[in-house]
Amino acid sequence: MASSIPPSGFAADPIDTLLSAHGLRRTAAARRVLGWLLAHPDTSYTHAQLQAALEGDADVALDRVTLYRLIDRLTQVGLLLCRVDAKRVRRYQAMPSSVHAIPHFECQSCHRDSPLSGALSGARSGALKASAKDLERAAQTALEALKALGYQGMSMDFAVRGVCADCATSGSGAAAS
Repeated sequence: MASSIPPSGFAADPIDTLLSAHGLRRTAAARRVLGWLLAHPDTSYTHAQLQAALEGDADVALDRVTLYRLIDRLTQVGLLLCRVDAKRVRRYQAMPSSVHAIPHFECQSCHRDSPLSGALSGARSGALKASAKDLERAAQTALEALKALGYQGMSMDFAVRGVCADCATSGSGAAAS
């Protein structure tokens, strides 16, 4: 078994480090899937979209079942976020740091995920940031209460779903309604 300590003068691969830290094997498939999602952090993908995006890599062949199992393991350890959209389709993305308490907006057309704390400008932005801090405190209180009752491995997701301004303006959001 290979050592997880890199030779002196070499930096550890951040994807390998993440996989190891979460108790997962550092396979080529796991590195490829996690690497792809980390490289595209603002977009969520269905299983089929992810499989299509990854099929160009001849060195890492991923069949449908292997990809399902890998996505499931990455989600279970908290490296991926799984959301179900308005049409009950599962979408996956790298776990954003904002997901635990900051509200975010999910576009049902382009599937971009944006924290709402920076989405508005001017006075509305200040009010939204204050609300986000209140939500963060409420989320932390709720998580602490559940932990005291014995619940484990919890996270919280505050999502607003709709069509973003860019998609609404371009007309592509009409199909997602």
